[in-house]
Amino acid sequence: MDPDRVAPEIRESNYATWRRQGGWAPLVVTRAEDSTFWTDDGRAILDFSSQLVATNLGHSNRAVQDAVARQVRELPYAAPGFATRARAELSEALLGILPTGLDRLFFSTSGTEANEAAVQIARVATGRSKVVSRYRSYHGATAASISVTGDFRRRGSEPGGKVPGTVFAPDCYCYRCPFGLTYPSCGIACAEYVDYQLEHEGDVAAMIVEPVVGTNGVIVPVPEYLPRIRAITKAHDVLLIADEVMTAWGRTGTWFAVDHWGVSPDILTTAKGVTGAYVPLGVTATTASLHATFRDRYFPHGHTYEAHPVTLAPAVAAIGEYRRLGLLEKSARDGDYLLARLREVAARHPSVGDVRGLGLFAAVELVRNRTTRAPFNTPDDKLAGRPLMAEKVAQAMLANGVYVMPWVSHLVLAPPLIATRPELDRGVEALDAALAVADAGVDV
Repeated sequence: MDPDRVAPEIRESNYATWRRQGGWAPLVVTRAEDSTFWTDDGRAILDFSSQLVATNLGHSNRAVQDAVARQVRELPYAAPGFATRARAELSEALLGILPTGLDRLFFSTSGTEANEAAVQIARVATGRSKVVSRYRSYHGATAASISVTGDFRRRGSEPGGKVPGTVFAPDCYCYRCPFGLTYPSCGIACAEYVDYQLEHEGDVAAMIVEPVVGTNGVIVPVPEYLPRIRAITKAHDVLLIADEVMTAWGRTGTWFAVDHWGVSPDILTTAKGVTGAYVPLGVTATTASLHATFRDRYFPHGHTYEAHPVTLAPAVAAIGEYRRLGLLEKSARDGDYLLARLREVAARHPSVGDVRGLGLFAAVELVRNRTTRAPFNTPDDKLAGRPLMAEKVAQAMLANGVYVMPWVSHLVLAPPLIATRPELDRGVEALDAALAVADAGVDV
């Protein structure tokens, strides 16, 4: 194809996700290596968000690439009713790193499918229908996963396309506490409300949480929150589902974010970094007791690409690379460094309301007024297609050779775990310069 036709062909024939279709002008990406990708005009762009918080291993890990190639040559496909060496090897590798008690696995091809399976398993195994989620959450775009998504993206599926039975709880979001309280004198009211909710709601099968909220702001909970949620769900015989699609695979400095708080959920879902995003793979891990409920009961779930060998083999290689390169420890160290640098930048810019993060997973929240914490934009602005300040800042960074992911009124900073300190510095410096755009719009 004529290189000049690539972008026009895609614009004219493809849907663009989570946006109005008019005005979409995608960059043409031609190749990528380590923490950098190149566009068709030869520009080198530092990937400071790992695309969609997915390419944790960078863009050119040879061990993972070779694993894909070997598997395609050896066995490119087998139906999920068969056993394969890749399936056995990945199962063994996962059971060595998953939180305690999670030792039964279902493989799919995305995070949304992993969550779809989790909700299905929870509802059928318990015989109950409701799921508790939180308002600042995103769990996927298919029927059940969009239904348990708290953010505005579920509105397009309501009411007809939404699976009934979801109720929403408040977020552990200290910067914008839904109760107007201050930690620690708050008594972790956001968690205690869930206790009240489960006591009175009835028919609840599970609660689903992102241990660290992802797209909706990289919201790190206070230390007491997740252990308390685990205790509350156990007390009410409600399953706890941890959505680790973004937060696993060293992103927060541990294999899984729940490891920071010593919490073992009943179900854990993950995707993205499990293969470094080189091929699509989703994982739903459950306890043996949940699996046992289906020993003599029909398991009502499955699909053609479940346990696809070409998706499994690179995950085995990826786990080996996380270990070989020491990326969990590096993420923890470099995450501290990145947060310190971001806080230095924030002190110079009145448009920065909050900086937060864990490991190499951070967010910069933009505000029109630091005192009132009024945001530049709201979800309604996104839905209406109005200009967003976060997108303007991201565009200024891109013009300076650094890509970050903007969302409504914050930026998600999540470079590949292999990123060097000079690359981290370069990304922060690009942010520092681009924030002048937002500073110009603050209330005086």
